[in-house]
This record gives sequence, C-alpha cells and structure tokens, in this order.
Amino acid sequence: QLQASGGGLVQAGGSLRLSCAASGRTFSRYVMGWFRQAPGKEREFVAYINRSGGMKVYTDSVEGRFTIARDSGKNTVYLQMNSLKPEDTAVYYCAASNSLTRALHEYDTWGQGTLVTVSS
Repeated sequence: QLQASGGGLVQAGGSLRLSCAASGRTFSRYVMGWFRQAPGKEREFVAYINRSGGMKVYTDSVEGRFTIARDSGKNTVYLQMNSLKPEDTAVYYCAASNSLTRALHEYDTWGQGTLVTVSS
C-alpha cells in the first residue's frame, strides 16, 4: 500500500515536497516512480528512482527543478519540486514497479494521489 501526501496550493516559483509512504511490502526491493495527471490529460511519467537510490530519471519538463529521493529506513519516497510552474498543476501519484521504466503499465501498485495546484 502506498500513501501519498504533501500536495497543496503554491504560487509559481514556489516549492513543495511530496511524500509517499509504503507499507505491507519490502520497500527497498522496488523501483519507485512519480506520475501526474493534469485535468483533461492522460497520466504521465515524472520521475523514477532505482532500488538503491543511485539512479534517478526525470521527464524533460521537470529536469533540474524536481528531485526524487528515497529513505529506506522510513519506507518513503519523496519528490522535491522547486521553481513550480502553472503547468505543473496535476494530481501526483506514486507507484511501485519491478522494472526500471517510465511505462505506466509496468507499475503495479499505486498511491491515491495528491493534488498540486500552482497559481500564476
């Protein structure tokens, strides 16, 4: 089970940190990803982190602004979002996979989503 939190309303240029707490599974065995879905759009890949935390991959639109990290001691993955833009407005989901992949269908466990709204 994954529980995402940390969303909210922020002005453009601001920052938010999302958290995703995992329970009921061996957290360190899974690739963890963040995805987002803007109103009227399909869910899209944002970032993933490998099991050790040493490999991080981002979609181009967030590269240099967002940072994904994981704390195995707390069974939690984070998404630090800086320099937020109105186009970052979306529901953000965390997910777990056995594969290093951007593909949604490769993630078999999903959190409930947390809403991020960036005002201009």
